[in-house]
Amino acid sequence: MAKKVFGRPKSLKEAIYHYCPGCGHSIVHRLVAEVIDELDIRGITIGVPPAGCAVLAYNYFDVDMIEAQHGRGPATATGIKRSLPDRIVFSYQGDGDLAAIGIAESFHAANRGENITVIFINNAVYGMTGGQMAPTTMLEQKTTTTPAGRNRTLDGYPVKVCELFSQLRGTTYIERCTVNSPASVNKTKKAIKKAFQCQIDGKGFSLIEILSPCPTNWKLNAIDSCKWIDEVMSKEFPLGVFKDNLAPVKKTGEADPC
Repeated sequence: MAKKVFGRPKSLKEAIYHYCPGCGHSIVHRLVAEVIDELDIRGITIGVPPAGCAVLAYNYFDVDMIEAQHGRGPATATGIKRSLPDRIVFSYQGDGDLAAIGIAESFHAANRGENITVIFINNAVYGMTGGQMAPTTMLEQKTTTTPAGRNRTLDGYPVKVCELFSQLRGTTYIERCTVNSPASVNKTKKAIKKAFQCQIDGKGFSLIEILSPCPTNWKLNAIDSCKWIDEVMSKEFPLGVFKDNLAPVKKTGEADPC
């Protein structure tokens, strides 16, 4: 009898994704679902989907879900967590939802150190509404509203969420990842799992930013979109851990382990 080594996570429904071919949302959904299963928290997890491309996330996650108004994911998650502190609450947001209309809710939830987990998808455009400039759109990047490229004088600079939030005293764990290769997918899963464990242990606010391909609005095929993340996007948004208060503090004079 053959041994099953791979299958659909229990925390994912058997539903067909509405996402465009090559979109990173479907990968991230699976990673979140796998983490929920592995941590055995499916029965106590509540997700908060956004307005935007992932607005229908409640059709895919087989956990309790509460839809938030545009940008209000962290505020909704805060209310749920404070009312039901024994639940594991995550907010799933895009760059427009979190960094534009929801920047105040996101910023202050982070600054208060709310014990929630935020999964932040950065594809540098407004995906659902047609590829307009987002807060994370890079300088010179062309969108439907910046056909000549984002202009510093007219439009300002791209917002760097990890760099900004890591400066807040209320945040505990902040990391930026991507899902454009098998190795990066595995690394991103570890980051998501650590962020959920942070909440389980009552350690406070965690945010995982994920650079996600958007072939439709970038006007690239799926393969070139993954290359573009490595060659262009990750240079503007460097990958890595920006804050980790979960790591053990090394005592003064203590030698690094060999």
